[in-house]
This record gives sequence, structure tokens and C-alpha cells, in this order.
Amino acid sequence: MSWQEYMDNHLLSSKCIDKACIAGLDGNVWAQSKDFAVTKDELSMLISGFENMNVLINNGVNLAGQRFIYISGSDSIVRARLGKDGVHCMKTKQAVIVSTYNDPIQPQQVAMVVEKLGEHLLNCDY
Repeated sequence: MSWQEYMDNHLLSSKCIDKACIAGLDGNVWAQSKDFAVTKDELSMLISGFENMNVLINNGVNLAGQRFIYISGSDSIVRARLGKDGVHCMKTKQAVIVSTYNDPIQPQQVAMVVEKLGEHLLNCDY
């Protein structure tokens, strides 16, 4: 399955994710949804935040020119909000899955979709 198929069939088809991308840990985008203009620099900053949460606490999560406020995370999950909208990201061995959602979608709905794909990628050594 291509990376774009993972994007379309696992993330966007859920109807709870507004925009998303799958990128390598070097910040290079492998697949992305239409109109999600996330940059390599933004992804690199996000990816560095998995190792050092202070980066995200101090600077927020910047994606496609929007600054989301860091809410919580771990070495594999990042959650952030902008008003009632949000971001849920998961880091795997070789990739990061980035997703945005809009009100009235609940964060738990997005977390289930993103983390299910993330677990699948981990099981495939990605």
C-alpha cells in the first residue's frame, strides 16, 4: 500500500480528521491531504519535541502556519489545541503521523484513528 493510500484509507476516510500527513523522521513528507501546507521546518520542530517536550511547551505545535498550544504528550504522542480545534500526532520507528481536527470532533475519536494506524506501522517496522 502506498503512503497516500494509508493517508486516504486510514486517516481521511474516518471523517473525523480534517487534514493530515505522514512524514519521515527527517521531516520529509511522504503523503499529505489536500491543502495541508505543512513545512519541513514545522515537522522537524514537532519531531524534535518528541525527544524534548520543552520545545513544544515553549513554542507550541506549528503546522501549516497555525500555532497550536501544546496540551500533553509522551515520547510517541503529541496533543495540541487551537480553540476548539486540535492536533493529534504519533511517532513511530521511522515516521510521524500528523492529524488536525475541527469542532465538534472529539480528541478521543482522532486519537483512536491515528494510534490505530501508528500501531499498524510499528507492527510493520515503520
